[in-house]
Amino acid sequence: MIPPTFPEHFNLADYYLFDRLREGRGQKTALLFGDQRHTYADVAERVQRLRAHLALEDVAPEQRVLLLLHDSPAFVWAFFAALHHGAVVAMGNPEAPAADLAYLVEYTRAAAVITLPRVAEAIADTLAAADLRTLVLVPEVVTGGDVEADIAVPPALDALRAVSLRSALTMGRTALGPKSGLSGPRPTRRDDAAIWLFTSGSTGKSKAAIHAHRDFAFNTECYAKATVGYREDDITVSVPRLFFGYATGTNLLFPFAVGATAGLFVERPTPESLARTIERYRPTVVTNVPTMMGKLLDHDDARAARGEPRLDLSSVRFHLSAGEALPPALLERFRARFHADVYDGIGSAEMFHIYCSNRPGDVRPGSLGRAVEGYTIKVLASDAAGPGAPELEPGETGVMWVKGDSVALGYFQDREKSWGTFHGHWCRTGDLFRKDADGYLWFSGRADELLKVGGVWVAPVEVEECLTEHPAVGLAAVIGAEDGGLVKPKAFVVVRDDARARVATAEGQAALADELKAFVKDRLSKHKYPRWIVFVDDVPRNDRGKVDRKALRQREAAGEGPAGR
Repeated sequence: MIPPTFPEHFNLADYYLFDRLREGRGQKTALLFGDQRHTYADVAERVQRLRAHLALEDVAPEQRVLLLLHDSPAFVWAFFAALHHGAVVAMGNPEAPAADLAYLVEYTRAAAVITLPRVAEAIADTLAAADLRTLVLVPEVVTGGDVEADIAVPPALDALRAVSLRSALTMGRTALGPKSGLSGPRPTRRDDAAIWLFTSGSTGKSKAAIHAHRDFAFNTECYAKATVGYREDDITVSVPRLFFGYATGTNLLFPFAVGATAGLFVERPTPESLARTIERYRPTVVTNVPTMMGKLLDHDDARAARGEPRLDLSSVRFHLSAGEALPPALLERFRARFHADVYDGIGSAEMFHIYCSNRPGDVRPGSLGRAVEGYTIKVLASDAAGPGAPELEPGETGVMWVKGDSVALGYFQDREKSWGTFHGHWCRTGDLFRKDADGYLWFSGRADELLKVGGVWVAPVEVEECLTEHPAVGLAAVIGAEDGGLVKPKAFVVVRDDARARVATAEGQAALADELKAFVKDRLSKHKYPRWIVFVDDVPRNDRGKVDRKALRQREAAGEGPAGR
């Protein structure tokens, strides 16, 4: 395909939202929220009103608007209002610890914060010290609740310019008029900053990758439309939350770009809440992660064991998977049970979204597919100085480099890290891959997570995938642990529900641990098998839902390993 281009004057609120009205889709359902249906015209009207409030409060172009919100219509209105106003969107997890949220306020130097009253109260001191123009408070609701309900400003926030979302929308509606100049977007250019996407913070505090308006439209055209094929009749649902760029794309931007419908739910994603949401909305596209796919299978088995109907996922055309490795054994079980394709891929905050993926009619289990059209991928030696270095031969493992028009401008306040990651049009991902002779990419882990065992490098992900092929294992996380001054693999294993009886006693745990060690020895090189296996109820995760090996290593170093059996 010919890579898409975009005009000099370009605004994402137009591209994703207001263009749908110009196409005559104003009465098409844009959002589902419980029993509520919000049309594109409804969304646009509230976006304009909230944008007018930002203008009244003197939020300037390119200032940051920080969203600390759950997945409700208010998130969507705030997101597009900021873009419509020419401001820059930053997003965070409202359930993160207060210290992390305070860091986001300070780091982004936000001119506006839109969040829940309890979140604002938890970081009130930080908000008071910030140079805020406005603090908009959104009521805490369950799915289907009224996000425009009137709420009182908590006394702890009296000194701030705090208003309820309802008041902000009311003031914005009053300000709108033919002479207000607020009916169209504030003029922006395709290379103006639009959205900050945060890294997962695996090696320290999260940093923001600064993205321009064109970046999101480019990936939408190349990946969402041309590769996996979003359609106007799609209804989407997501396990990851909207503040995470993976879901921002798949469950908001991509469906809006084709006039489809996004289904939102506030509840924490669990197999039960996801099953209820799928039953209610009957989605055709589900943004998933391997961990939830495994839990859905276990939940389905548990329902059947209780004599309840099995899960009905027949409406789903395809599931998307990213964020962590999808073991082939899990993919096979999932497809056999639910009869829908899973398109596993990899993306990053640095490139906005997925640039390497499996796709309709082209799924190679265990791989992350091929480069998305419009992107170029190379696998280079780990010490390659730049993208001009010679590519490794097929089958050799090295660091993935990716080129595409969605590459970030750099990291905010970190030029050293920017220089090491961004090389003009290219991004050095830090992910280890091998490319086969057919151009399919196979993930080998992060370069900074490799273990040197007996003088040979071991990728934890390879051991984890092997363990999950065993019928008793639902999830595995592998780190390095010391044994007489030498590093050896240590595995934390979550067993499947139907195998829990096997680890109910110390004798059962020892027997299964020996069985798993032998299982890995039979399939991988002998030095790769885990010397220790700890059975746990779960493993720590970051706010993107990924297994947090850094937290595992820290706990292990402090002698505070996860509660296990």
